[in-house]
Amino acid sequence: MQAKFPSESFTILTDLVLPSETNPLNNLFGGELLARMDRAASISARRHSRRITVTASVNHVAFNKSIPLGSVVTVEAKVSRSFRTSMEIFIDVWVEDRESGNRTKANEAIYTFVAVDETGHPVEVPAIDPQTDEEKSRFDAALRRKQLSLVLAGKMKPSDATELKALFL
Repeated sequence: MQAKFPSESFTILTDLVLPSETNPLNNLFGGELLARMDRAASISARRHSRRITVTASVNHVAFNKSIPLGSVVTVEAKVSRSFRTSMEIFIDVWVEDRESGNRTKANEAIYTFVAVDETGHPVEVPAIDPQTDEEKSRFDAALRRKQLSLVLAGKMKPSDATELKALFL
């Protein structure tokens, strides 16, 4: 299976924040943003694997900036690393200033998706060949996150988590 570039999975979803999607402070509900991020990540994973994909986990979400009613929100998703059957998707959320048009990063998230066949059994996915400095950084960090997750779940001995250990030595 030939490796793919992260740019091949790049997905952009842009939408407005409507009144029915806001909390009493007139900011976008966190759950609504999670759903938008999940859709973008799903498309990204599908583009990379060309298979049916399912959300395996939401590994990290940072709600750093509220997103007000009427804002233009752009969700950008890209596969940061793939493993045997799973893919880590890194998501950036941008808010566009209504007057200037300038974009500000509001939030980010990391999701994991698994590629499956028509019966729901995991299938192998292509490797990732990162190109840019940011892609390379996210690619390297993905392995550390994976090792940490496996260690915490008791599925990997801490002594075997070589990339993770390197942070502390």
